[in-house]
Amino acid sequence: MEFNIEEISQVERAVKVVVPVEEVGAALDATIALYKVQTPIKGFRKGKVPATVVQSKYKKQIVTEATTDLINYQINEILNGQSIVPVSKIDVDAAELVRGEDFNYTISFEIVPEFDTPVYLGLAVDEERAEVAESELKDVETRLLQNMATIAPIDDDRPAKDGELASVTFSAEMDGQPIPGVQADNFDLPIGEGHSLIEFEEYVKTLKSGESGQTDITFPDDFINAELAGKTATMKVTVHAIKERKMPELTDEIVKQIGGFESVDKMREIIKQSYTANRKQLCKSAALTKLISSIVKDLDFQLPPSLLADRTDRMVADVITRAERAGRSFESIGKSMEELHAEQAPLAEESVRTEIFLLTVSNREELTVEPQEVEGALQQIAQQTRQDLNTVKSYYEENNLLMPLKDRLLADKAAEFIYENASVTEVEPETKGDK
Repeated sequence: MEFNIEEISQVERAVKVVVPVEEVGAALDATIALYKVQTPIKGFRKGKVPATVVQSKYKKQIVTEATTDLINYQINEILNGQSIVPVSKIDVDAAELVRGEDFNYTISFEIVPEFDTPVYLGLAVDEERAEVAESELKDVETRLLQNMATIAPIDDDRPAKDGELASVTFSAEMDGQPIPGVQADNFDLPIGEGHSLIEFEEYVKTLKSGESGQTDITFPDDFINAELAGKTATMKVTVHAIKERKMPELTDEIVKQIGGFESVDKMREIIKQSYTANRKQLCKSAALTKLISSIVKDLDFQLPPSLLADRTDRMVADVITRAERAGRSFESIGKSMEELHAEQAPLAEESVRTEIFLLTVSNREELTVEPQEVEGALQQIAQQTRQDLNTVKSYYEENNLLMPLKDRLLADKAAEFIYENASVTEVEPETKGDK
């Protein structure tokens, strides 16, 4: 076998292969020998069938299998010998073997481009200090007590105020037609807690118990139902009662009922620890993202087209899946598939470029991913999607997604390695006014 590797582009390669007549004959003979042993033919004992009989009866199958086996063997031999790792499907342009003739074929594929690896160790990055405000802890306490609260009607002849509940029946119309899904009967609407549209709440706050009315409201541009976003509808409302929450006093006995806490002080300590740990992880994640972005932003190399297309497709699919999990239809997204692809393409490009860089780092630093780590990632996916683990495994195997999953885990390890070797400076958290 002779071969010549052609560089089509920075990320595309073509390999032209010439198989001499002797190797063609050997490949055909090897397949015929297998058929003699494995294929029963009436009138002959297994393994004693003459080669001419086998060749006559199974000529087409023999030629096809011999061609496929030879090409697959030689592809592995060429790629392993040249330390080439394709990142795309390998396309084969070939006819079939013909005894007595040389065999020519071409394979083409995409690879990760070579680039000058930038400095990634010992870099400086700022990380915000994890702080949990006392007001945040108070909010948690309030929410916990609300779960233990009793709800009772208010006798005062007045509209609802912030912190109270309005028992309402409402519906919506547009152009005289009811809007499906925008209605409720005897619904206890919390006032001033941001659970509904501000315009709607403000109108409800003008009605006393027993009063009805209607008002026009405009749905925000980012409304969850894209078909209603930015449009104006007429809301018809009846207030049946004004209610208040009567929350218990925060005592050791109450917190035992709420979550089995030993005492109020112990509950506050546990809540603060949990919130602080979560905030620390968020601050670290933000610093890590900033660190990696500062390296990748100056990298300029061609991306494998198939890898980029696949990443874009997956990101579009994720957008659709998230919408479906939120109970929304594809139409409610308000964008065509073409628009979604155009929107996700720049994000996919950044994602692929970052992953290629991180995989290069993982290779240089000899980082590895163990089978149990892949198993753990699959278990996490199963929990997040509420599916059986075996179902998730089968899906990833059948759709050739295990290698991309392993690459993602390797990339995560490389990012963590860069962070661990960075010079991290803790800084004061930004206030809302600073951002």
